[in-house]
Amino acid sequence: MDEIRPFVTDDLDPFIAILANAYPGWDGVASEEGRERTRKHLLRLHEEVPTKHFHGLFRDDCLLGGMLLHDFRLNMHGTPVLAGGLGLVAVEFLHKKEHIARDMVAYFLRHYRERGAPIAMLYPFRPNFYEHMGFGWGTKMNQYRVLPAALPQGPSKAHVRYLGPDDAPALLGCYNRYASRTHGMIERYEPEVVQQLKNAQMRFVGYERDGQVQGYVVFGFEKGESFIVNDLHVRELVYENQAALGELLTFLHSQADQVRRIVLDTQDEYWHHVLRDPRNGTPEMIPSVFHESNVQGVGLMYRVLDTRRALELLPAPGPGAPTGCVRLTVRDSFVSENDDSFCLRGADGRRHLFDDGPADVEVALDIAHFSALAMGAVTFRDLYRYGLITVSDPAQASAIDALFAVPDKPICRTAF
Repeated sequence: MDEIRPFVTDDLDPFIAILANAYPGWDGVASEEGRERTRKHLLRLHEEVPTKHFHGLFRDDCLLGGMLLHDFRLNMHGTPVLAGGLGLVAVEFLHKKEHIARDMVAYFLRHYRERGAPIAMLYPFRPNFYEHMGFGWGTKMNQYRVLPAALPQGPSKAHVRYLGPDDAPALLGCYNRYASRTHGMIERYEPEVVQQLKNAQMRFVGYERDGQVQGYVVFGFEKGESFIVNDLHVRELVYENQAALGELLTFLHSQADQVRRIVLDTQDEYWHHVLRDPRNGTPEMIPSVFHESNVQGVGLMYRVLDTRRALELLPAPGPGAPTGCVRLTVRDSFVSENDDSFCLRGADGRRHLFDDGPADVEVALDIAHFSALAMGAVTFRDLYRYGLITVSDPAQASAIDALFAVPDKPICRTAF
């Protein structure tokens, strides 16, 4: 009989053996040395980090699959909420296609719904697998590869300095202030930042003003064709004001004599406006004359666990939202408690939900698309245009779009 339960310490070694087959290309399990490093890391998470929880599916006390659950504090439209994160999903090689991964994901969703989390999130290795279970797309990641000279050069970088282990509280303060103002960001804790600063492959440069770090950049180097050819890869850029951004970009601009290209990963879809030349160094052209500027990738996915709670967290509806009853049906075949139909309307700058009432218009969509809509990763208008939402009265589609209006797409800088 199958049972899903939290790990005890003795479960870590069989889990690492499962990881070695599930992710054979991962350096952390590709050698004995790598597995020992991974074991120490997982043991630290298991014993010392109260927001990380290993769970596994056992059959007759034999571990057949495992996963790591993360308790996140997520900024959801300005309100901090509990969010469930899922990572390290792995199934024993001899027991594939036995619904083990599906059962573990279902357990993960129930676990966080029962704890009151309105949303769950993960990075998919197989996006279609998770979309089938109700996860919707988040904001795309854009990777730019530009010449250092393409970045704007300001008048000064006088307030820029290296950050080290003693700066962990200041670095954390800067990040969490930014996160508190940015939809989709996950709060961090000091042990995470201390661990991050110990990474010998990464450099940390901060903008400090009036005794406070108000922006920083985390980067590493990627070797090119020879030891004198290197690219600088920006892993994280956080800034609280224009002055911080200006000096950090000036610092990166000044590396032109040593660095071939600046590689920057960002979810900011308007970043090309910052650049003096957004071309990424390839001759590729999209007809008729569109220069290739960056590559994009889909990644982080969101999954609403409580439809009504998610709607309560949305910002106030936009102007023109319908005041009559909109019957909303969200289809959720994977979490039956969340398969729901109810009425909502906009009035007095608020969104009102109620169970019964004559509907002026009926709207229906599945939970994956609703999850993306609730997080602001896509608009109602676009989902309707693509035929992913049904509206009984098409003439009211524009007004209903205002009922779900969200000003910002979610931004997340946390890998898990």
